[in-house]
Amino acid sequence: MKYVTLGNSGLLVSELAFGTMTFGSGNLPTIYKVGQDQAQELVDRALDAGVNFFDTADAYADGQSEEMLGRLIGKRRQDVVIATKAGNRMGPGLVRSGLSRKHLLAACEESLARLNTDYIDLYIVHKTDPFTPLEETLEALNDLVRQGKVRYIGYSNWPAWLAAKAVQMQRERRWATFVNGQMYYSLIGRDLEHEAIPFMQDGGVGLTVWGPLAGGFLSGKYTRDNLNDPDKRLSGFDFLPHDKEWGFTVLDTVRGIAERHGATPAQVSLAWLLAQPHVDSVLIGASRLSQLEDNLKAAELTLSREEFSQLGELTRPEPLYPNWFEAKTRDAVVESALKVR
Repeated sequence: MKYVTLGNSGLLVSELAFGTMTFGSGNLPTIYKVGQDQAQELVDRALDAGVNFFDTADAYADGQSEEMLGRLIGKRRQDVVIATKAGNRMGPGLVRSGLSRKHLLAACEESLARLNTDYIDLYIVHKTDPFTPLEETLEALNDLVRQGKVRYIGYSNWPAWLAAKAVQMQRERRWATFVNGQMYYSLIGRDLEHEAIPFMQDGGVGLTVWGPLAGGFLSGKYTRDNLNDPDKRLSGFDFLPHDKEWGFTVLDTVRGIAERHGATPAQVSLAWLLAQPHVDSVLIGASRLSQLEDNLKAAELTLSREEFSQLGELTRPEPLYPNWFEAKTRDAVVESALKVR
């Protein structure tokens, strides 16, 4: 297992992180389906493989995921990095969601209790909140850091302009600064490259990837005939938008590369992400030990330069304006003088 520092912080995390969204039971049976004994097996195996980074959220199975992870980590708490998230609805009350000061402070206390810990390593705001002033959210996060209840802070699913505005405000006011963005990124979902990744690289914000297999689609277990199989995840939680037919075309190439390496499509898809210089850590989830074992092997797979480029060109997103305008008007004379490639 390889390790990196998260963003511009000194926090050391494994390049593969273990996501516990599957832990618990509830109204999404294709997602929440891992009981305590099975979860113990998965966490123990992840630790044995060198994973030290575990991710959860208060909203996963109504808090069951946090409770289970807290019990499973137990005495090993000081040896691991735990990330959890807040912002989604946690009850019927009007104020039991969002990124207001009231909700964030309450949500943090509740997560601490469920995780059975007195601090959270990485506290992530799970989504945007258009009804709360940004300043209020950032000041509340800063207070949690100053109180010692949170060590580092991050965001998830924010547009680049809002994250950039937040980091600028944090720096100006000398508040705790975002060190991490947890964002969706996969071979068939590369929208992040338009604006978010350039900002994160410039701002020193580390990227943790969620959904690296596009909800399981890139695992290779789906075909055109079984997409609607009620026992499979996509039948009940087809959350990520993408052209399925194009996705199967991509999978054909992924399968060919996998066969040459004696690997699986999932391993190739994960290895491509791990080779990206702008990726700090990739979240892998599992509901069975065999899935976890398969994903862990991605850390041992190195794609050739040709394979990496082939997948990159096949799935490269069309540039958006003004990016395409900038590319078309580059100054070749200056770039040649500066030896810019």
